[in-house]
Amino acid sequence: MKGGRKNLKRAAEEEKFNLQDGQTIMQVLSLRGSNLIEVMDGQGEKSLALFPAKFQKSMWIRRGSFVVVDICGKEKALESGSKVACLVSQVLFYEQVRPLQKSPEWPEIFKSTHLEDSSGSLCGKTSQQEEDELESSDEEGLPPIEVNTNRIKPFELLSDAESVSSSDRDS
Repeated sequence: MKGGRKNLKRAAEEEKFNLQDGQTIMQVLSLRGSNLIEVMDGQGEKSLALFPAKFQKSMWIRRGSFVVVDICGKEKALESGSKVACLVSQVLFYEQVRPLQKSPEWPEIFKSTHLEDSSGSLCGKTSQQEEDELESSDEEGLPPIEVNTNRIKPFELLSDAESVSSSDRDS
């Protein structure tokens, strides 16, 4: 690993995290492409944020993950007509989000969201929710699966009738 991203990874591994002035926690709503993401703040307001190039190939985000965003120049950027209002300063991982959820810094609007841990499994699901998902996975209302006509059927060497007649000839 090159030395330029060493401090970036070290900061991501820290479990204890404190928000500084001008920073807020936001949830990723969608990835817009070319390092732009749509985020939602604690008041439910949506805006565009820039995901800096220093995070490329070292940290990945997806819809529903949490990021720390620097909003110092948000009003100034919106007044000048820029659509990008803020800058992502840190990506929060599962190990960092868990303690933050219990702290008073965590926005109320995000308290009902489910988290995915590092293995990708959802945390906080009840058994009734899991049962509802299993019941809803039935194929009700879907058309039957059709046979793929592009596949060639395997060549049968001998059919049942031929195998019986050939065994009769041998005896």
